Amino acid sequence: MSETYQPPFRMTEEITNLIVEIGQYVGSITTYELMYRNPVLRRENRIKSIYSSLAIEQNTLSLDQVSDVINGKRVLGPPEDIREVKNAYEAYERVSELDPYSVKNLLYAHKLMTEGLVKEAGRFRSGNVGVYAGDRLIHAGTPARYVPELVSQLMTWLKESKYHPLVKSCIFHYEFEFIHPFADGNGRTGRLWQSLILRKWNELFAWLPVETLVHENQEEYYRVLQKADNAGDSTEFAEFMLGMIRNALKELRDNQNKGVNEANAEANEANREANEAKNGTIENQILRLIRANPKISQTRIAEELGVSRSTVQRAFGKLMESGQVRRSGGTRGSWIIQEKHGYGRA
Repeated sequence: MSETYQPPFRMTEEITNLIVEIGQYVGSITTYELMYRNPVLRRENRIKSIYSSLAIEQNTLSLDQVSDVINGKRVLGPPEDIREVKNAYEAYERVSELDPYSVKNLLYAHKLMTEGLVKEAGRFRSGNVGVYAGDRLIHAGTPARYVPELVSQLMTWLKESKYHPLVKSCIFHYEFEFIHPFADGNGRTGRLWQSLILRKWNELFAWLPVETLVHENQEEYYRVLQKADNAGDSTEFAEFMLGMIRNALKELRDNQNKGVNEANAEANEANREANEAKNGTIENQILRLIRANPKISQTRIAEELGVSRSTVQRAFGKLMESGQVRRSGGTRGSWIIQEKHGYGRA
C-alpha cells in the first residue's frame, strides 16, 4: 500500500452497518437479475444518472429534455447544456472500458465529459482554482503543481487499499473533490469515477442512479463536503454517500419486486395458455372433469388443472353465462352439463 498517501478516514460502526445493508440489497436484486432483463429500465436509470449529475452542476435542461437529447431529438436550450448532456452520455456509455486505477483513463474520461466546453479538457489544470459560494471562498483546490503527483498517489492508494470497494469509492470521491484536479468538470468526473469503482465491484452499479438521490439531497451533499473539509477527514462524507447508495438500492429493490410479481403473473398466464393449447380451453377441461365427477368442487378442479381458484371461478362464470353448465342442489348438489350443447347430463 502507498506509504506516501493515506486519506484521513475512520471506519465507524455506521459505515460497517451500511456495508452490510448494501450487500443484502445487492444480493436480493442480483438474484432476480432484473436490471439485465429490462433494457428500458436500464436506459431510464442511465438518463436519470446523467440528468442528476449535470443538474447538480446547474445544467438547466429538464429530465425530459435530457432524455430527448440522448434520443437524438431536437431540443431548445442553451447549447452548452445540450453539449454537456451529449458528452456525459458518451462518457457513461464508454466508462465500462476504463481502468479505475489509471490516471490516463481518468484524463480520458474528463476529456469525454468536457470536450468543447473546457479549454483544458483531458488535462490537469495549469492554474489554481477555488470553490466559491457567491463571493466567499469555501474551498481552495490543491496548488496546480502538486495535482499530478497527488492524483497518482490517490490512484495507487485506491488500487492497494484493503478497504471494501464501497468505502474506497466514497473516500476517492471526497479526495478527488478535495484535490480538484481540473479547471472544470470535477464534480461530474468524480461522480462518474465513483460509479466506475462501484461497477467493478458489482455490475449492478452500472445502472444504479445514485446521482439522482444526491441531486435530491444536494444541499446536504455540499454541507457534508464542507464539514469534511473543515474536519480534514472524509468519514462523515463516506457515511452520507453510503446512505445514498443504500437508499437507491432500497428504492430499486422495492420497485422491482413489483416487476417480479408482474413477471410471475405473465409467466403463469403464458403457462395457462400453453396448457389450454395442449389440452383444449380451460372451460373444456372443466367440462371433462364434470363428466367424470359431477360433484367435483371448484377447489378440486383448480388442483387438478394446476390453476388458481379464481381462474376456475372465471371459467365457470363463462360456462354458466353461456348456458353450458348449471348447478343443481346447492352446495351439496352436482354440476349439470346442458343437453342443448350436445354433452348430455354428466
